[in-house]
Amino acid sequence: MREKFWELPLESLDKTEWEALCDGCGKCCLNKIEDEDTGEVALTRVACRLLDGATCRCTKYETRHKYVPECIVLTPEKIAETMYWLPETCAYRLRAEGRPLYDWHHLISGDWQAVHRAGVSMAGRTVPETQVDDDDWEDHIIEEPV
Repeated sequence: MREKFWELPLESLDKTEWEALCDGCGKCCLNKIEDEDTGEVALTRVACRLLDGATCRCTKYETRHKYVPECIVLTPEKIAETMYWLPETCAYRLRAEGRPLYDWHHLISGDWQAVHRAGVSMAGRTVPETQVDDDDWEDHIIEEPV
């Protein structure tokens, strides 16, 4: 990977650099509720069934579409249309908006656990979607940890 690649335009990143940009917070794997009238997106603590709630990592990342066909593949080309639901602290969103990464980001801090210590990850805060009826997601709406 190139030195400070995260400061480059997103479209110039190769696949490895793109994947490395993820901060491991787990927020993108939370189910969201979008208001059809306003377009407002509410975050829930109801996590995708593949999210490991302790590590905030997908348990089947490479084959996730086999289990969750609707899982969105985030790409530089799709960032503009998907940014509205990305977490405020998301490295992809920050860079798309021309903002720097937070000091706790592993590419800055050198520590994958810093996101958890900073309190911005979903580690230990989720409930698997297999344990919550779709009609009850509203009961699990949360504010994004930032």
